[in-house]
Amino acid sequence: MRILLTQKKFKLCFSFVAIVALGAIPAFAELPSAQHVASKMIVGWNLGNTLESTGGETAWGNPKTTQTLIDGVKAAGFNTVRIPCAWDSHATDGVIDSTWIARVKEVVDYCINDDLYVILNIHWDGGWLEENCTESAQAEVNVKQEEYWTQIATYFKDYDEHLLFASANEPSVSDATGMAVLLSYHQTFIDAVRATGGNNSSRTLVIQGPSTDIEKTNSLMDTMPTDTITNRLIVEIHYYTPYQFCQMTADADWGNMFYYWGDGYLSTTDTTHNATWGEEDTVDSYFGLMKTQFVDKGIPVIIGEFGAIKRSLADADNLALHLAARQYFYEYCNEVASSNGMVLFVWDTGSPDATNTFGLLDRDTGEVADEGTVDALMSGVSTCVSVFSPTDSVGGKWSADWGWIDDSYLPWIYSYDGNNWFYVYSGLDADISNGYWIAYYTSDFSDYGWGYIYPSLGWWKLSSDMSATWIYF
Repeated sequence: MRILLTQKKFKLCFSFVAIVALGAIPAFAELPSAQHVASKMIVGWNLGNTLESTGGETAWGNPKTTQTLIDGVKAAGFNTVRIPCAWDSHATDGVIDSTWIARVKEVVDYCINDDLYVILNIHWDGGWLEENCTESAQAEVNVKQEEYWTQIATYFKDYDEHLLFASANEPSVSDATGMAVLLSYHQTFIDAVRATGGNNSSRTLVIQGPSTDIEKTNSLMDTMPTDTITNRLIVEIHYYTPYQFCQMTADADWGNMFYYWGDGYLSTTDTTHNATWGEEDTVDSYFGLMKTQFVDKGIPVIIGEFGAIKRSLADADNLALHLAARQYFYEYCNEVASSNGMVLFVWDTGSPDATNTFGLLDRDTGEVADEGTVDALMSGVSTCVSVFSPTDSVGGKWSADWGWIDDSYLPWIYSYDGNNWFYVYSGLDADISNGYWIAYYTSDFSDYGWGYIYPSLGWWKLSSDMSATWIYF
């Protein structure tokens, strides 16, 4: 069981001992639901500008990926890696080069070796799908979509739920016609993967909203493709808002770059580069749309790419304020994403010392090169990786989906900040369908509260004396 606490003032970091030895899922068993898989993800990291390069893994300036790098990703606190990947540029007559897919497998295995979740996609890849969500190209694109995903899924058939497939990246769609075409691409993807059988019959799959844009997804994606198994789809959107803060690299006639973002982080001297839109209220509103449209209906959502470039400003005070604002942006967005039941994946293109970079880790050593931003990103969550068995338990049950649920009002006991203890009591609640009420307190009574647990959704909602806290597991 993993728990995320997404509340600034109250952060727990548990160190657990597993109470049940769960064996590896055998090949071709039914894999867990998308809700279960998404609930295990904490914070995601993108291996950007690497395997999606159409000229080869190192063509865009990054070194070959190593186990050392992925070890560093895990050590930094990420537990999920998104691997953008090109396939069409490594194929001949629709057949993927065997050396290329073997190399992709090596990188996937680096992540699996570290017990990370992995999302493997077809990225931009020359734009054969991304830029052709049109009726005129639909038949041709669907042929390629089926060819490539049949090969990819077959090659990775035996992997367990730690490996997810993603249909596309940022498919260019802006109207209902394009949305219908995109849904056909997603349907082809799902059908191709499922047809390969084995673990792919129940593997969690990721489908992208139109342009992975929140507003377009909210207005256009009102239906989902069909699947042969329920609860195995995740929706993906991206977030680079506001553009002037996240990606814009030069002032323009229509507006300036934003160096500063958020309450308390705007400049009093360089006011022409303050954010004038897209701040906290926009994050709250946009992420809330995805919660209402998907998460509340049992469909997990990932923010598959997210970030803001780190600028190089000549004035030391301006630079310091920009870096502080950027860190706050990462912290705030991750906290709001978590509280809305979504998993955020930071975009990292390597080259952490470059101007206008998204890079967070040194690709050669795996060391964190931007500690302030990584710390900010992680500050909304503390991870829990094992569980202490209730010492007084005479009943109850273990669920791979829920953890330890005790119907007889007995405690769960967790390590709390190293020296303190965190106690959770649970019991059936007659007023909640399929739910439990819970109460919790620490052994020094520095924090306490109560709430509800909804196992089918995979979260708790706690209300304490300090403020509301979401716990995902």
